[in-house]
Amino acid sequence: MCGLSGEFRRDGSRADVSAVERMAATMSDRGPDDGGMWSQGRVALGHRRLKIIDLSAASGQPIVDPGAGLTGVFNGCIYNYQELRAELQSRGHRFFSSGDSEVVLKAYAEWGTDFVDHLVGMFAVAITERATGRLVLARDRLGIKPLYLTETPTTVRFASTLPALLAGGGVDTTIDRVALAHYLSFHSIVPPPRTILRGVSKLPPATVRVYEPDGRVDERVYWSPSFLRVPERADWTERDWQDALSDSLTTAVRRRMVADVPVGVLLSGGLDSSLVVALLAGEGQRGLSTFSIGFDAVGGREGDEFRYSDVVAKTFGTDHHQIRVAAHDLVGPLEAAVGAMAEPMVSHDCVAFYLLSQEVARHVKVVQSGQGADEILGGYHWYPPLARVDRDAALDTYASAFFDRDAAGLARVLDPAWLADGDPAREFVAGHLSRPGAETAVDAGLRLDTQIMLTDDPVKRVDNMTMAHGLEARVPFLDHEFVELAATCPPELKLAQGGKGVLKEIGRRVLPHEVIDRPKGYFPVPGLTHLEDKLLDRVHDALTAPEARRRNLFRPDYVKNLLDAPNAELTPLNGNKLWQLGLLEMWLQSHGID
Repeated sequence: MCGLSGEFRRDGSRADVSAVERMAATMSDRGPDDGGMWSQGRVALGHRRLKIIDLSAASGQPIVDPGAGLTGVFNGCIYNYQELRAELQSRGHRFFSSGDSEVVLKAYAEWGTDFVDHLVGMFAVAITERATGRLVLARDRLGIKPLYLTETPTTVRFASTLPALLAGGGVDTTIDRVALAHYLSFHSIVPPPRTILRGVSKLPPATVRVYEPDGRVDERVYWSPSFLRVPERADWTERDWQDALSDSLTTAVRRRMVADVPVGVLLSGGLDSSLVVALLAGEGQRGLSTFSIGFDAVGGREGDEFRYSDVVAKTFGTDHHQIRVAAHDLVGPLEAAVGAMAEPMVSHDCVAFYLLSQEVARHVKVVQSGQGADEILGGYHWYPPLARVDRDAALDTYASAFFDRDAAGLARVLDPAWLADGDPAREFVAGHLSRPGAETAVDAGLRLDTQIMLTDDPVKRVDNMTMAHGLEARVPFLDHEFVELAATCPPELKLAQGGKGVLKEIGRRVLPHEVIDRPKGYFPVPGLTHLEDKLLDRVHDALTAPEARRRNLFRPDYVKNLLDAPNAELTPLNGNKLWQLGLLEMWLQSHGID
């Protein structure tokens, strides 16, 4: 797990090494253990390393293979690297390290751009060929590891974070009107390739892109799960589905224990993370370190779920750590969390994950998390309504439950100069829901959330906040083989028992009943949903700052009304609309965007 950066010169001139060094330097939090630079002609690569597998200098990056004529940088973890290494050795490849980074390079040497099909894990990769001068970029199937780009007619730069690109200089920081519409409508989700800045894009998940020295760019999407029923599973019973998904998830959890350092678990006390702990215990893990966080209640909203995480910790004998945060302590962590965001994200969970990661990183360098189970197995409240409608009604049903605003709502919020044509978020979601490969409206909704919402909200949130402290987070529910299997599972099994029914039945085999038969929880930070006192003052300052006035994104009368009644307007997902506007301005100001 690391941070990578690089530059590819389209005009054939020498790459700007100093710019790549500046980009890499901003990511020392992602890779606090080591760093490296490499350049040759039109290409320069930078890297910051977090040592997890093969702690020796042999796995330092950029990794150079003179024999194969390849140099690469890699961020992530390949869980099947040992099996791949053995296969590649049988094909004649010789290794100088014992880590997964070299395996990625040798896999490319063997299979070319098809190397991604052989990787099980989370990754963002950049590889350059000495003989041809081409640059190859790739991102994992679920987009767990990020890769941002800024391009001009002469130059392509890339990095693990958007702020790293800003440090390189020369980025068009104009707000993208379409992305702004997505942010304010699609609950802060800006689908790839866009970001909130016009001059920065992101490589979509499951994508390999090749830049040729002659200017050609080739790209392919190498993975997309089918949400159709599979004939050979047509006679499966509920028990068969439970057994198959349990076995697949156990494999996913086992895979994510590969490391040369201890691995812990972020334990919220909910079904998903509790099941990860139970499966690890079933695999023989003893004395597992687990971590939970809680906040003071604000406005009548509970701020912790310790009663559930304590039950799980006691049941499985974990080395459990409770982290308590007082409401008055949130302004500083909020500022730090915003600074760690690669893109603006409205979820108040960011602050919770930031603080949790800060404490966890004092104990371990790797954790497993229950992230993704709701999107993969139907845990959200908008899925049951989708089960009651046909595919052609899926858009209205989904939008009414998830969208923060429609086109008319955007017109009430944004200054006319910042309005995009049409209704970009609705048009995007309509196109995604209508694609072939999903059998029902529920399947289409799950596919949208798995491929778009999950990547550009929860997954990005966990990556940004954990890596701000050099902590690697692994997500077994996003094992691509588990996702492929779950996608074919009948929706009624997922939606049973109020959501995630099939997972609850798996949980009943190993978990205390009170962890399963309970109201759906969340990662609570009440102070950011009910704004008052210092937090409200901070949002007010952001929205009335000179930079905000110059930018003039929002209608002044709308902002004034929200500030006068800061907790009056909530989104359908119970997000605070004032917080949504304030967070965007805080992010822009934090990253020096004027």
